[in-house]
Amino acid sequence: MIAILKKELNSFFSTPIGYLVIALFLIINGLFLWVFDNEFNILNAGFADLHSFFYLAPWIFLFLIPAITMRTFSDEYNSGTIEILKTKPISNWEIILGKYIASLLLILIALIPTFLYVYSISQLAIPKGNYDFGALLGSYFGLLFLAGTYTAIGVFSSTLSKNQIVAFIIAMFISFILFYGFEAMASLFGTFDYFVQNLGLNNHYKSISRGVIDTRDLLYFISIAVFFLLITKLRLDRE
Repeated sequence: MIAILKKELNSFFSTPIGYLVIALFLIINGLFLWVFDNEFNILNAGFADLHSFFYLAPWIFLFLIPAITMRTFSDEYNSGTIEILKTKPISNWEIILGKYIASLLLILIALIPTFLYVYSISQLAIPKGNYDFGALLGSYFGLLFLAGTYTAIGVFSSTLSKNQIVAFIIAMFISFILFYGFEAMASLFGTFDYFVQNLGLNNHYKSISRGVIDTRDLLYFISIAVFFLLITKLRLDRE
């Protein structure tokens, strides 16, 4: 697994992909949070918090994470190297986890510079350092688990087609439905609307973002990620 992990990380940073993903994530967030005169601009909010960042990040991840994961297996199938991988003394689980963890690490690297936002709101607060640390920590945890789920979806989607663009679209569609689709459709189910909302990622993400780490929310994210990794393995086993 370590060999696959290193191979994937090297492929990210030996080409512009890794640097481009990190740069795009930071530039898009930076423009909306600090430059553009809009409702997300922290300087226009009148109070020091990162609510805008944690609202925008899941939507940006909807595009960036499928862009990271679309090549994980699609490229292997397209070039025929998947057969070489399967002849190596490593299991399908090791292949999947190596690619999954490498993709997730790239996302974590992209998140590290956003700690500058935390320092900025700390300095902007009156008095300095007066911000809700619990909600901030919970929001980062929620974003981490959400990214892990998106990544599992993306890795699975990359096994469905040799075409990377097709894999990207499938991953983005599934992620969107799970993140926002259930919430959008909840009102159609009358008294069951709360139950339907709880089937979606966004409701659990918002729950963690309040600063209360509920094991039910964590188990939900872990279950979804494990499910998609499991069906990824079933896909590989059947090939």
